[in-house]
Amino acid sequence: MDAPLLLALTRAWLRERGDLPVEAIWASGRALGLRWAGRKASEGWVLLLQPKPELWLLGTDHVAWKRLQAEAPKGSEKLWSPWFQGARLRAVEGDPRERWLGLHFQRRAITGRLETLRLAFQAIPGRPGIRVDGLDTQVPRLGLGTPFPMAAPTPSEDPPPFCRWRERWGEQLDAALAGILPEVLEGEGGLLARHRTWSEGRAEALILGPAKAAAERRRQAESGRLDRLAQALTRDRVRHEALLPLKEQARQVSAELYRLKGVTREVVLLDGQRMLLPDGTSIEEAVQDWFKAAKKAERGLARVSELEAELARERVAWLQRAALEAEGLAPELPPARQPRGKASTKDKGTKRMGEEGQQKGGKRKDGKGVAFRSVMVDGFEVLIGKGDAENDQLTFKVADNLDFWLHVASHPGSHVVIRNPDKLSELPRTVIERAAELAAYHSKARDGGKVEVHLARIADISKPRGFAPGKVILKKWTGLRVYPKP
Repeated sequence: MDAPLLLALTRAWLRERGDLPVEAIWASGRALGLRWAGRKASEGWVLLLQPKPELWLLGTDHVAWKRLQAEAPKGSEKLWSPWFQGARLRAVEGDPRERWLGLHFQRRAITGRLETLRLAFQAIPGRPGIRVDGLDTQVPRLGLGTPFPMAAPTPSEDPPPFCRWRERWGEQLDAALAGILPEVLEGEGGLLARHRTWSEGRAEALILGPAKAAAERRRQAESGRLDRLAQALTRDRVRHEALLPLKEQARQVSAELYRLKGVTREVVLLDGQRMLLPDGTSIEEAVQDWFKAAKKAERGLARVSELEAELARERVAWLQRAALEAEGLAPELPPARQPRGKASTKDKGTKRMGEEGQQKGGKRKDGKGVAFRSVMVDGFEVLIGKGDAENDQLTFKVADNLDFWLHVASHPGSHVVIRNPDKLSELPRTVIERAAELAAYHSKARDGGKVEVHLARIADISKPRGFAPGKVILKKWTGLRVYPKP
Protein backbone atom coordinates (compact mmCIF):
# COMPACT_ATOMS: atom_id res chain seq x y z
CA MET A 1 0.00 0.00 0.00
CA ASP A 2 1.44 3.36 -1.06
CA ALA A 3 2.09 6.01 1.58
CA PRO A 4 -0.28 8.65 0.03
CA LEU A 5 -3.19 6.18 -0.03
CA LEU A 6 -2.49 5.06 3.53
CA LEU A 7 -2.60 8.66 4.74
CA ALA A 8 -5.72 9.53 2.72
CA LEU A 9 -7.73 6.57 4.04
CA THR A 10 -7.01 7.30 7.69
CA ARG A 11 -7.79 11.00 7.27
CA ALA A 12 -11.09 10.16 5.57
CA TRP A 13 -12.06 7.96 8.52
CA LEU A 14 -11.05 10.65 10.99
CA ARG A 15 -13.16 13.27 9.20
CA GLU A 16 -16.29 11.12 8.70
CA ARG A 17 -16.30 8.74 11.70
CA GLY A 18 -13.75 10.07 14.13
CA ASP A 19 -16.37 10.17 16.89
CA LEU A 20 -16.68 6.34 16.96
CA PRO A 21 -14.90 4.74 19.94
CA VAL A 22 -12.86 1.55 19.85
CA GLU A 23 -15.04 -1.29 21.10
CA ALA A 24 -12.46 -4.10 21.14
CA ILE A 25 -8.93 -4.87 19.95
CA TRP A 26 -7.00 -8.05 19.25
CA ALA A 27 -3.45 -8.74 18.06
CA SER A 28 -2.03 -11.79 16.31
CA GLY A 29 1.42 -12.42 14.95
CA ARG A 30 0.63 -10.77 11.63
CA ALA A 31 -2.20 -8.29 12.22
CA LEU A 32 -3.85 -5.91 14.68
CA GLY A 33 -7.65 -5.57 14.66
CA LEU A 34 -9.57 -2.52 15.92
CA ARG A 35 -13.35 -2.96 16.10
CA TRP A 36 -15.26 0.33 16.07
CA ALA A 37 -18.46 0.74 18.09
CA GLY A 38 -21.61 2.73 17.44
CA ARG A 39 -22.73 1.33 14.06
CA LYS A 40 -25.40 -1.21 13.14
CA ALA A 41 -23.04 -2.94 10.71
CA SER A 42 -19.97 -3.44 12.84
CA GLU A 43 -16.72 -2.54 11.08
CA GLY A 44 -13.09 -2.72 12.00
CA TRP A 45 -9.61 -1.80 10.89
CA VAL A 46 -7.03 -4.50 10.21
CA LEU A 47 -3.43 -3.28 10.35
CA LEU A 48 -1.90 -6.15 8.40
CA LEU A 49 1.82 -6.94 8.71
CA GLN A 50 2.13 -10.20 6.80
CA PRO A 51 2.19 -11.17 3.97
CA LYS A 52 2.06 -7.46 2.94
CA PRO A 53 1.65 -4.42 5.19
CA GLU A 54 -1.71 -2.83 4.42
CA LEU A 55 -4.64 -1.10 6.16
CA TRP A 56 -8.02 -2.79 5.61
CA LEU A 57 -11.56 -1.79 6.49
CA LEU A 58 -13.67 -4.94 6.94
CA GLY A 59 -16.96 -5.97 8.47
CA THR A 60 -16.42 -7.95 11.64
CA ASP A 61 -18.53 -10.75 10.14
CA HIS A 62 -16.19 -11.06 7.15
CA VAL A 63 -14.43 -14.41 6.79
CA ALA A 64 -10.97 -12.81 6.65
CA TRP A 65 -11.64 -10.87 9.89
CA LYS A 66 -12.72 -14.08 11.65
CA ARG A 67 -9.73 -15.99 10.37
CA LEU A 68 -7.21 -13.36 11.45
CA GLN A 69 -8.91 -12.93 14.82
CA ALA A 70 -8.81 -16.71 15.35
CA GLU A 71 -5.01 -16.54 15.01
CA ALA A 72 -4.74 -14.10 17.92
CA PRO A 73 -3.60 -15.55 21.27
CA LYS A 74 -6.29 -15.73 23.93
CA GLY A 75 -4.57 -13.12 26.09
CA SER A 76 -4.11 -10.48 23.39
CA GLU A 77 -7.38 -8.66 24.16
CA LYS A 78 -6.52 -8.50 27.87
CA LEU A 79 -3.15 -6.97 27.00
CA TRP A 80 -4.36 -4.34 24.53
CA SER A 81 -7.94 -3.54 25.57
CA PRO A 82 -7.15 -1.66 28.82
CA TRP A 83 -5.43 1.04 26.77
CA PHE A 84 -7.74 1.29 23.74
CA GLN A 85 -11.26 0.31 24.77
CA GLY A 86 -13.45 3.41 24.50
CA ALA A 87 -10.69 5.48 22.88
CA ARG A 88 -11.46 7.76 19.91
CA LEU A 89 -9.22 8.67 17.01
CA ARG A 90 -8.35 12.36 17.35
CA ALA A 91 -5.45 12.98 14.94
CA VAL A 92 -3.45 11.33 12.16
CA GLU A 93 0.26 11.97 11.91
CA GLY A 94 2.13 11.04 8.75
CA ASP A 95 3.97 12.02 5.60
CA PRO A 96 2.79 11.08 2.08
CA ARG A 97 6.39 10.24 1.20
CA GLU A 98 6.85 7.60 3.93
CA ARG A 99 4.73 4.52 4.74
CA TRP A 100 4.38 5.39 8.41
CA LEU A 101 1.34 6.50 10.38
CA GLY A 102 0.89 7.89 13.88
CA LEU A 103 -2.72 7.42 15.02
CA HIS A 104 -3.49 9.54 18.08
CA PHE A 105 -6.24 8.22 20.36
CA GLN A 106 -7.85 9.81 23.42
CA ARG A 107 -9.96 8.26 26.14
CA ARG A 108 -11.28 9.17 29.56
CA ALA A 109 -9.67 7.17 32.35
CA ILE A 110 -11.56 5.96 35.43
CA THR A 111 -10.03 8.82 37.39
CA GLY A 112 -11.52 11.31 34.92
CA ARG A 113 -8.17 12.17 33.42
CA LEU A 114 -7.93 12.44 29.63
CA GLU A 115 -5.31 9.99 28.36
CA THR A 116 -3.65 10.16 24.94
CA LEU A 117 -1.94 7.31 23.12
CA ARG A 118 -0.23 7.01 19.76
CA LEU A 119 -0.53 3.81 17.73
CA ALA A 120 2.28 3.88 15.17
CA PHE A 121 2.05 1.70 12.04
CA GLN A 122 5.12 1.21 9.84
CA ALA A 123 3.90 -0.29 6.55
CA ILE A 124 7.28 -0.83 4.90
CA PRO A 125 7.62 -4.26 3.20
CA GLY A 126 10.29 -6.37 4.80
CA ARG A 127 10.20 -4.49 8.10
CA PRO A 128 6.57 -3.73 9.00
CA GLY A 129 5.71 -3.07 12.63
CA ILE A 130 3.24 -1.67 15.15
CA ARG A 131 4.01 0.06 18.42
CA VAL A 132 2.13 2.00 21.08
CA ASP A 133 3.51 5.02 22.91
CA GLY A 134 1.87 7.11 25.62
CA LEU A 135 2.01 10.86 25.17
CA ASP A 136 0.35 12.06 28.38
CA THR A 137 0.67 8.96 30.53
CA GLN A 138 3.20 6.28 31.27
CA VAL A 139 2.15 3.30 29.14
CA PRO A 140 4.23 0.14 28.77
CA ARG A 141 5.42 -0.28 25.21
CA LEU A 142 3.36 -2.70 23.17
CA GLY A 143 4.34 -3.82 19.71
CA LEU A 144 4.18 -6.31 16.87
CA GLY A 145 6.48 -7.12 13.99
CA THR A 146 9.80 -5.37 13.56
CA PRO A 147 10.71 -2.83 16.28
CA PHE A 148 11.26 0.72 15.01
CA PRO A 149 12.09 4.10 16.62
CA MET A 150 9.43 6.20 18.32
CA ALA A 151 10.12 9.25 16.16
CA ALA A 152 8.54 9.50 12.72
CA PRO A 153 10.98 8.83 9.86
CA THR A 154 12.28 11.75 7.80
CA PRO A 155 12.13 11.03 4.03
CA SER A 156 15.18 12.19 2.10
CA GLU A 157 13.51 12.43 -1.33
CA ASP A 158 10.16 12.07 -3.09
CA PRO A 159 9.46 8.35 -3.76
CA PRO A 160 7.76 7.19 -7.01
CA PRO A 161 4.27 6.71 -5.45
CA PHE A 162 4.20 10.30 -4.22
CA CYS A 163 5.44 11.56 -7.61
CA ARG A 164 2.64 9.66 -9.37
CA TRP A 165 0.04 11.17 -7.05
CA ARG A 166 1.43 14.66 -7.64
CA GLU A 167 1.33 14.20 -11.42
CA ARG A 168 -2.19 12.73 -11.34
CA TRP A 169 -3.90 15.18 -9.00
CA GLY A 170 -1.92 18.35 -9.55
CA GLU A 171 -3.65 21.20 -7.74
CA GLN A 172 -6.02 18.72 -6.06
CA LEU A 173 -3.15 16.90 -4.36
CA ASP A 174 -3.97 18.30 -0.91
CA ALA A 175 -7.62 17.27 -1.25
CA ALA A 176 -6.60 13.78 -2.38
CA LEU A 177 -4.22 13.39 0.56
CA ALA A 178 -6.93 14.61 2.94
CA GLY A 179 -9.25 11.81 1.79
CA ILE A 180 -11.77 14.19 0.25
CA LEU A 181 -11.54 12.77 -3.29
CA PRO A 182 -13.04 9.23 -3.44
CA GLU A 183 -11.43 8.70 -6.87
CA VAL A 184 -8.12 7.79 -5.21
CA LEU A 185 -9.60 4.27 -5.13
CA GLU A 186 -11.61 2.59 -7.87
CA GLY A 187 -15.25 1.79 -7.20
CA GLU A 188 -18.51 3.49 -6.37
CA GLY A 189 -19.67 5.61 -3.46
CA GLY A 190 -17.61 7.47 -0.92
CA LEU A 191 -13.98 6.77 -0.11
CA LEU A 192 -14.79 4.63 2.95
CA ALA A 193 -17.21 2.48 0.94
CA ARG A 194 -14.54 2.05 -1.72
CA HIS A 195 -11.98 1.28 0.99
CA ARG A 196 -14.14 -1.54 2.32
CA THR A 197 -14.72 -3.01 -1.14
CA TRP A 198 -11.00 -2.76 -1.94
CA SER A 199 -10.13 -4.36 1.42
CA GLU A 200 -12.44 -7.31 0.76
CA GLY A 201 -10.70 -7.90 -2.56
CA ARG A 202 -7.26 -7.71 -0.96
CA ALA A 203 -8.37 -10.06 1.83
CA GLU A 204 -9.50 -12.57 -0.78
CA ALA A 205 -6.15 -12.33 -2.59
CA LEU A 206 -3.81 -12.39 0.43
CA ILE A 207 -5.69 -14.37 3.10
CA LEU A 208 -8.66 -16.32 1.82
CA GLY A 209 -7.26 -17.34 -1.57
CA PRO A 210 -4.12 -19.04 -0.21
CA ALA A 211 -6.15 -20.53 2.65
CA LYS A 212 -8.70 -21.95 0.21
CA ALA A 213 -5.92 -23.38 -1.97
CA ALA A 214 -4.31 -25.03 1.07
CA ALA A 215 -7.71 -26.33 2.22
CA GLU A 216 -8.35 -27.74 -1.25
CA ARG A 217 -4.97 -29.51 -1.21
CA ARG A 218 -5.79 -30.97 2.18
CA ARG A 219 -9.26 -31.92 1.01
CA GLN A 220 -7.93 -33.75 -2.03
CA ALA A 221 -5.26 -35.52 0.02
CA GLU A 222 -7.75 -36.52 2.71
CA SER A 223 -10.37 -37.57 0.17
CA GLY A 224 -7.78 -39.70 -1.63
CA ARG A 225 -6.68 -41.27 1.65
CA LEU A 226 -10.23 -42.11 2.68
CA ASP A 227 -11.00 -43.52 -0.78
CA ARG A 228 -7.91 -45.72 -0.64
CA LEU A 229 -8.95 -46.98 2.79
CA ALA A 230 -12.45 -47.71 1.50
CA GLN A 231 -11.05 -49.63 -1.47
CA ALA A 232 -8.73 -51.64 0.78
CA LEU A 233 -11.64 -52.53 3.09
CA THR A 234 -13.73 -53.58 0.07
CA ARG A 235 -10.96 -55.89 -1.12
CA ASP A 236 -10.64 -57.36 2.38
CA ARG A 237 -14.39 -57.94 2.60
CA VAL A 238 -14.47 -59.72 -0.76
CA ARG A 239 -11.48 -61.87 0.24
CA HIS A 240 -13.03 -62.86 3.58
CA GLU A 241 -16.47 -63.54 2.12
CA ALA A 242 -14.91 -65.88 -0.47
CA LEU A 243 -13.68 -68.09 2.41
CA LEU A 244 -17.01 -68.35 4.29
CA PRO A 245 -18.35 -71.28 2.16
CA LEU A 246 -15.45 -73.39 3.47
CA LYS A 247 -17.30 -73.70 6.79
CA GLU A 248 -20.31 -75.47 5.25
CA GLN A 249 -17.98 -77.56 3.11
CA ALA A 250 -16.06 -78.66 6.20
CA ARG A 251 -19.33 -79.56 7.98
CA GLN A 252 -20.48 -81.75 5.10
CA VAL A 253 -17.21 -83.63 4.95
CA SER A 254 -16.85 -84.01 8.73
CA ALA A 255 -20.36 -85.57 8.87
CA GLU A 256 -19.06 -88.45 6.68
CA LEU A 257 -15.55 -88.54 8.06
CA TYR A 258 -16.23 -91.95 9.67
CA ARG A 259 -16.11 -93.60 6.23
CA LEU A 260 -13.61 -91.28 4.57
CA LYS A 261 -10.67 -91.55 6.98
CA GLY A 262 -7.28 -91.39 5.28
CA VAL A 263 -8.66 -90.30 1.88
CA THR A 264 -6.45 -87.95 -0.16
CA ARG A 265 -6.72 -86.00 -3.42
CA GLU A 266 -10.52 -86.37 -3.88
CA VAL A 267 -13.59 -87.32 -1.85
CA VAL A 268 -17.06 -88.37 -2.99
CA LEU A 269 -19.93 -87.68 -0.59
CA LEU A 270 -23.05 -89.83 -0.26
CA ASP A 271 -25.06 -87.36 -2.32
CA GLY A 272 -22.58 -87.73 -5.19
CA GLN A 273 -20.82 -84.41 -4.63
CA ARG A 274 -17.10 -84.48 -5.41
CA MET A 275 -14.48 -82.35 -3.64
CA LEU A 276 -10.79 -81.96 -4.45
CA LEU A 277 -8.35 -81.90 -1.55
CA PRO A 278 -5.11 -79.89 -1.48
CA ASP A 279 -2.13 -81.87 -2.74
CA GLY A 280 -0.39 -83.88 -0.02
CA THR A 281 -3.15 -83.19 2.52
CA SER A 282 -5.33 -85.85 4.11
CA ILE A 283 -9.05 -85.32 4.52
CA GLU A 284 -8.69 -84.80 8.29
CA GLU A 285 -6.11 -82.05 7.79
CA ALA A 286 -8.21 -80.45 5.03
CA VAL A 287 -11.30 -80.29 7.27
CA GLN A 288 -9.28 -78.62 10.05
CA ASP A 289 -7.75 -76.11 7.60
CA TRP A 290 -11.20 -75.27 6.20
CA PHE A 291 -12.63 -74.65 9.66
CA LYS A 292 -9.64 -72.43 10.59
CA ALA A 293 -9.87 -70.44 7.36
CA ALA A 294 -13.62 -69.86 7.78
CA LYS A 295 -13.24 -68.82 11.42
CA LYS A 296 -10.43 -66.43 10.48
CA ALA A 297 -12.64 -64.98 7.72
CA GLU A 298 -15.47 -64.38 10.21
CA ARG A 299 -13.13 -62.51 12.54
CA GLY A 300 -11.80 -60.55 9.56
CA LEU A 301 -15.32 -59.55 8.47
CA ALA A 302 -16.13 -58.36 11.99
CA ARG A 303 -12.98 -56.22 12.00
CA VAL A 304 -13.78 -54.89 8.50
CA SER A 305 -17.23 -53.86 9.70
CA GLU A 306 -15.67 -51.96 12.64
CA LEU A 307 -13.23 -50.18 10.33
CA GLU A 308 -15.98 -49.30 7.85
CA ALA A 309 -18.03 -47.72 10.66
CA GLU A 310 -14.95 -45.83 11.88
CA LEU A 311 -14.22 -44.68 8.32
CA ALA A 312 -17.79 -43.41 7.96
CA ARG A 313 -17.43 -41.40 11.19
CA GLU A 314 -14.10 -40.02 9.97
CA ARG A 315 -15.71 -38.89 6.70
CA VAL A 316 -18.46 -37.08 8.59
CA ALA A 317 -15.92 -35.39 10.88
CA TRP A 318 -13.85 -34.29 7.90
CA LEU A 319 -16.89 -32.86 6.09
CA GLN A 320 -17.83 -30.92 9.22
CA ARG A 321 -14.31 -29.53 9.49
CA ALA A 322 -14.31 -28.54 5.81
CA ALA A 323 -17.62 -26.70 6.33
CA LEU A 324 -16.20 -24.81 9.32
CA GLU A 325 -13.04 -23.91 7.39
CA ALA A 326 -15.21 -22.51 4.60
CA GLU A 327 -16.71 -20.15 7.17
CA GLY A 328 -13.25 -18.92 8.18
CA LEU A 329 -12.83 -21.02 11.32
CA ALA A 330 -9.93 -23.35 12.07
CA PRO A 331 -11.02 -26.19 14.38
CA GLU A 332 -8.76 -29.00 15.49
CA LEU A 333 -8.13 -31.86 13.09
CA PRO A 334 -10.37 -34.94 13.53
CA PRO A 335 -8.71 -37.65 15.62
CA ALA A 336 -6.67 -40.12 13.62
CA ARG A 337 -7.43 -43.83 13.68
CA GLN A 338 -5.63 -45.46 16.60
CA PRO A 339 -3.80 -48.79 16.22
CA ARG A 340 -5.06 -51.90 17.97
CA GLY A 341 -3.28 -54.45 20.07
CA LYS A 342 0.38 -54.20 21.00
CA ALA A 343 1.11 -51.49 18.46
CA SER A 344 -1.05 -49.06 20.44
CA THR A 345 1.42 -49.15 23.35
CA LYS A 346 4.56 -50.04 21.47
CA ASP A 347 4.74 -46.80 19.50
CA LYS A 348 4.00 -44.34 22.30
CA GLY A 349 5.86 -41.09 21.85
CA THR A 350 5.88 -41.28 18.03
CA LYS A 351 2.32 -40.15 17.39
CA ARG A 352 1.58 -36.94 15.52
CA MET A 353 0.85 -33.55 17.11
CA GLY A 354 -0.89 -32.81 19.47
CA GLU A 355 -0.30 -36.27 21.06
CA GLU A 356 3.10 -36.96 19.58
CA GLY A 357 6.22 -36.51 21.60
CA GLN A 358 4.37 -35.25 24.64
CA GLN A 359 3.98 -36.74 28.04
CA LYS A 360 0.68 -37.53 29.68
CA GLY A 361 -1.61 -34.50 29.67
CA GLY A 362 0.43 -32.76 26.91
CA LYS A 363 3.20 -31.77 29.35
CA ARG A 364 6.95 -32.10 29.21
CA LYS A 365 8.74 -34.20 31.78
CA ASP A 366 9.59 -31.07 33.75
CA GLY A 367 5.92 -30.03 33.71
CA LYS A 368 6.56 -26.64 32.05
CA GLY A 369 3.91 -26.84 29.35
CA VAL A 370 3.59 -28.42 25.93
CA ALA A 371 6.76 -29.59 24.23
CA PHE A 372 6.34 -27.70 20.95
CA ARG A 373 4.84 -24.46 19.68
CA SER A 374 2.50 -24.74 16.70
CA VAL A 375 1.59 -21.86 14.37
CA MET A 376 -0.20 -21.72 11.01
CA VAL A 377 1.41 -19.96 8.05
CA ASP A 378 -0.83 -19.69 4.95
CA GLY A 379 -2.43 -23.05 5.69
CA PHE A 380 0.82 -24.88 6.57
CA GLU A 381 1.51 -26.01 10.14
CA VAL A 382 4.87 -24.86 11.50
CA LEU A 383 6.24 -26.56 14.64
CA ILE A 384 8.91 -24.92 16.82
CA GLY A 385 10.95 -26.86 19.39
CA LYS A 386 11.27 -25.44 22.91
CA GLY A 387 14.64 -26.91 23.95
CA ASP A 388 17.43 -29.29 23.02
CA ALA A 389 15.59 -32.47 24.01
CA GLU A 390 12.38 -31.20 22.40
CA ASN A 391 14.32 -30.37 19.22
CA ASP A 392 15.45 -33.99 18.92
CA GLN A 393 11.95 -35.23 19.63
CA LEU A 394 10.45 -32.86 17.06
CA THR A 395 12.95 -33.75 14.33
CA PHE A 396 13.22 -37.52 14.80
CA LYS A 397 9.93 -38.51 16.42
CA VAL A 398 7.30 -36.06 15.17
CA ALA A 399 8.35 -34.98 11.67
CA ASP A 400 7.95 -37.11 8.54
CA ASN A 401 10.74 -37.68 6.04
CA LEU A 402 9.18 -35.30 3.49
CA ASP A 403 8.64 -32.46 5.98
CA PHE A 404 10.87 -29.38 5.74
CA TRP A 405 13.35 -28.52 8.50
CA LEU A 406 14.96 -25.14 9.31
CA HIS A 407 17.62 -23.98 11.75
CA VAL A 408 19.70 -20.83 12.01
CA ALA A 409 23.29 -21.37 10.86
CA SER A 410 26.19 -21.37 13.35
CA HIS A 411 24.02 -20.42 16.37
CA PRO A 412 22.06 -22.44 18.94
CA GLY A 413 18.32 -22.29 18.41
CA SER A 414 15.04 -24.11 17.98
CA HIS A 415 14.45 -26.70 15.28
CA VAL A 416 11.57 -25.56 13.06
CA VAL A 417 9.54 -28.06 11.02
CA ILE A 418 7.06 -27.24 8.24
CA ARG A 419 4.56 -30.08 7.99
CA ASN A 420 4.10 -31.36 4.43
CA PRO A 421 1.15 -33.78 4.50
CA ASP A 422 0.55 -33.37 0.77
CA LYS A 423 4.17 -34.44 0.03
CA LEU A 424 4.84 -31.34 -2.07
CA SER A 425 8.22 -31.10 -3.75
CA GLU A 426 8.35 -27.35 -3.03
CA LEU A 427 6.55 -25.06 -0.60
CA PRO A 428 5.43 -21.47 -1.30
CA ARG A 429 8.31 -19.04 -0.90
CA THR A 430 6.35 -16.93 1.59
CA VAL A 431 5.83 -19.95 3.86
CA ILE A 432 9.54 -20.85 3.81
CA GLU A 433 10.61 -17.26 4.48
CA ARG A 434 8.17 -16.90 7.38
CA ALA A 435 9.35 -20.18 8.93
CA ALA A 436 12.96 -19.04 8.49
CA GLU A 437 12.13 -15.77 10.30
CA LEU A 438 10.69 -17.80 13.18
CA ALA A 439 13.77 -20.04 13.26
CA ALA A 440 16.01 -16.96 13.42
CA TYR A 441 13.87 -15.36 16.10
CA HIS A 442 13.91 -18.47 18.32
CA SER A 443 17.72 -18.62 18.35
CA LYS A 444 20.73 -16.91 19.92
CA ALA A 445 20.99 -14.79 16.74
CA ARG A 446 17.74 -12.97 17.49
CA ASP A 447 19.48 -9.60 17.92
CA GLY A 448 22.12 -10.09 15.24
CA GLY A 449 20.38 -8.53 12.23
CA LYS A 450 20.07 -10.52 9.03
CA VAL A 451 21.16 -14.14 9.52
CA GLU A 452 21.47 -17.28 7.42
CA VAL A 453 19.02 -20.14 7.94
CA HIS A 454 19.55 -23.68 6.66
CA LEU A 455 16.64 -25.44 4.93
CA ALA A 456 16.62 -29.23 4.50
CA ARG A 457 14.36 -32.24 4.31
CA ILE A 458 13.93 -34.41 7.38
CA ALA A 459 15.21 -37.34 5.31
CA ASP A 460 18.55 -35.52 4.93
CA ILE A 461 19.10 -35.14 8.70
CA SER A 462 20.90 -37.65 10.91
CA LYS A 463 22.12 -37.80 14.50
CA PRO A 464 25.14 -40.05 15.18
CA ARG A 465 25.32 -41.90 18.45
CA GLY A 466 26.80 -39.79 21.22
CA PHE A 467 25.86 -36.40 19.76
CA ALA A 468 24.64 -33.81 22.27
CA PRO A 469 20.87 -33.10 22.43
CA GLY A 470 19.76 -30.81 19.62
CA LYS A 471 22.90 -31.40 17.51
CA VAL A 472 22.45 -33.02 14.08
CA ILE A 473 24.26 -33.55 10.77
CA LEU A 474 22.79 -32.34 7.45
CA LYS A 475 23.42 -34.40 4.34
CA LYS A 476 22.38 -31.53 2.05
CA TRP A 477 20.67 -28.19 2.53
CA THR A 478 20.05 -24.76 1.03
CA GLY A 479 20.54 -21.43 2.75
CA LEU A 480 18.50 -18.24 2.83
CA ARG A 481 19.05 -14.96 4.66
CA VAL A 482 16.25 -13.35 6.68
CA TYR A 483 15.69 -10.98 9.57
CA PRO A 484 14.50 -12.54 12.87
CA LYS A 485 10.79 -11.86 13.35
CA PRO A 486 8.40 -13.16 16.00
